[in-house]
Amino acid sequence: MTAGPRPRGAPFATLRSFTRSGRTEPPTTEAAAVLRRITERPRPRAGEACEMCGEPIADEHSHVANLNDRRLMCTCRACYLLFTSEGAAAGRYVAVPERYVYDPAFVLTDAQWDRLQIPVDLVFFFRQTDLDRFVACYPSPQGATESTLDLDSWQEVLDANPLLDTLEPDIEAALVRRTGSGSFECFRTPVDACYELVGIVRQYWTGFHGGEEVWTRIEQFFDKLRERSERTSGGG
Repeated sequence: MTAGPRPRGAPFATLRSFTRSGRTEPPTTEAAAVLRRITERPRPRAGEACEMCGEPIADEHSHVANLNDRRLMCTCRACYLLFTSEGAAAGRYVAVPERYVYDPAFVLTDAQWDRLQIPVDLVFFFRQTDLDRFVACYPSPQGATESTLDLDSWQEVLDANPLLDTLEPDIEAALVRRTGSGSFECFRTPVDACYELVGIVRQYWTGFHGGEEVWTRIEQFFDKLRERSERTSGGG
């Protein structure tokens, strides 16, 4: 296998390879009104106001995936809820799920991990619909970096972990952390949570090993993730 790390776009702003929806239903009335407001007003700066209606938003807020531009939009709760129904806005916008699940039955061995050639102890996997396959990305000081998956080794992982086949394509991920020899944690997360982790690494990494602050913040991220996650015995 040849690993080909490729830096991806800036965290919190881009999603990896969304596919265009094939649905042709007309937008719902409310969603269509939001779309008109988007086109009629200047675009607010992300992180300060909803990128759809301009209302102020808190630091922790919802996200809507723009499938055409392949990016995440920071939104207020009202705008987010408009796009939770299938077919809203003809599938152009999709609300990023807010489901967090910890899978204690996740199965992975050190040998499988080594064959996947993930160079760090953090990785997230998601299905990229336009390629019809899973993609693996890991946080790095340069951003989210893709690592090519060995197909045979990855199939072993898929067969052993039903959770992975239940992820919503493009907008949900399996976030995996190696915590020691033969020990792994796996969380089903919205993809924006993965990019939050990417942002932590990118912002706080220093030197060759990262530095104390970045690892403290990574620990805090996973502490919070465990607190908010439901538990499952497998399959989501």
